Amino acid sequence: MALGLWLAAAWAHAQIGGQLVLDPTQQPVPLGSAGMAWIDPSGHTSADDVAGGTGITWTPTADGRIYALDGHSALWVRFRAPATPVGERWYLEVPYASVDRVTLYRGTDRGTWQPETAGDTLPVARWPVPHRHPLLPLRVGGDAAGHEYLLEVRNAHSFSAPLQFVTESRFARDEQRAALILGLYFGLASLAAVLAAVAAATLRDLPYALYAISITLMGLTQAAITGLAGLHLWPHSSWWNDAASLVLPVLAAGAMLLFMSSVVSLRQRSMLLHGALLTVAGLSLPVALGVALVESSQRIVLMAPYIVAAATTAIANLAWATFRGDRHAPWVLAGATPVVIGVGFTLARTTGVIPVSFWTMHGMQIGIALEIPILLVVLMARSQQRREHARRLQGLDRIDPATGLLSATVFHERLARLITRSQRLKIRSAVLLVDVVNMAQIERTFGRPSAQELGLRVAGRLLSVARDIDSVARLGEHRFGLLLEGPLKADEVAEAGPRVVARCLMPFRTRPLDWCAQVHVAQGLVPMDGLDAAELVDRLDALLAEAPGDSRPTVRMLSRPPAPANRAPVAAPPPPTD
Repeated sequence: MALGLWLAAAWAHAQIGGQLVLDPTQQPVPLGSAGMAWIDPSGHTSADDVAGGTGITWTPTADGRIYALDGHSALWVRFRAPATPVGERWYLEVPYASVDRVTLYRGTDRGTWQPETAGDTLPVARWPVPHRHPLLPLRVGGDAAGHEYLLEVRNAHSFSAPLQFVTESRFARDEQRAALILGLYFGLASLAAVLAAVAAATLRDLPYALYAISITLMGLTQAAITGLAGLHLWPHSSWWNDAASLVLPVLAAGAMLLFMSSVVSLRQRSMLLHGALLTVAGLSLPVALGVALVESSQRIVLMAPYIVAAATTAIANLAWATFRGDRHAPWVLAGATPVVIGVGFTLARTTGVIPVSFWTMHGMQIGIALEIPILLVVLMARSQQRREHARRLQGLDRIDPATGLLSATVFHERLARLITRSQRLKIRSAVLLVDVVNMAQIERTFGRPSAQELGLRVAGRLLSVARDIDSVARLGEHRFGLLLEGPLKADEVAEAGPRVVARCLMPFRTRPLDWCAQVHVAQGLVPMDGLDAAELVDRLDALLAEAPGDSRPTVRMLSRPPAPANRAPVAAPPPPTD
């Protein structure tokens, strides 16, 4: 008789599982092998039938085990928990916000089962404890033998989240830590979205707008996956809370593809690749609509292939742009890589390849946090480059792109104003045309690039001679113009041309002595030598054309320079600084 009772007790203990010890010092307490699991393929078995155990083959539970579920089957877990003290409440925690439905049946003293339900298919506001993921309270008090529990899990795809037990105080402490980590991520994502939106409005730059949209969708995706959105944004919508974690990633992937295409200028590089990327990005809308409308067990069938296709398309196009020499593509690729790795962890968990873990829940957040500063820097560098390019294009008719000097058009405009101003104020100014006469010789001796460099060096020498109020312009490949603002003294007029010649003849550092600029200067007085700017320039041009390349003197004037009253010695030109 005693042996029979012992065998019956052992059989009952084996049916329920091992002993669960709720130790407050070892939290969270995992269920481990203390429970027994069974998958109901029909999904219609009641708690009473499961408790009876008729025709059920139980298997021990284990951490990290993946249970293959679909939209019709249900996972049942049976365990016994010891009596909990009245002063400290214990909870069964399921740290997986995307689970469809979790119901904890607590055995009562009357032999019935009291259910507590949480999950995506139930509005978060109606959960026993509204939280980011299911948190189900255990019975308080009772006899020393403890209480028996049944847990029913329903999910459209596999379930692998750990089942663990925490006290109310430990749960509050863990939640504070999680709030800090999630707050840092969402704060960074929100700041990036706001900065991108403001930059898009002020700079009218499309990549900024696309990045603001993509980072907002990615932030909403993480809010849905972590349960924050269901808790704070849509606590009364069970349908959208269930669908959002699979719909939003599809929209975010499509927006990110558009952003990457624009930031590396894929349209200008290859219309074929740009069209393929636009096609994949455009498919995000019908795929997202399909994911939202189909039966929950079929959502992953639509979402997973699209995410894989979008990630493959993005990486392939960025790698191609990097190979083609795009300066921004390597940085965008570096920023996208950790996000793609995080997406891989999340997708593997969603499809049941790997169990729920820290990396499957937070891998994308870490990847996005690493990506955000990289992409913001890329956007700022790209925007600065585009603005400089636009300024150069707008200033081509006013600024010489090679030297940065004034163009011929601006030179003639300023000369006309100089004549008018000098005539009105009755002051003396000067205009100089400077020809580099040995450019052909430098090209024959040192090569074409060296001759082009000599032109840049001459521009620097002329800028060093000119004062802040003077104007230096490039009028041709070998010709420069110099406007000297008055009032000028007689000795300043007489020294202007020779000073330019002497400054250009000075040797350059790290260059041979014969690598120097030989120049001829034609000088005119304003307004004494003419009141028409075009006519004055033509006369100076004719004066230079009359002189052969090796002629002397190198400075010619339209009119005789005024004699200085007390001529001072001509100061030596400053030493070369280039």
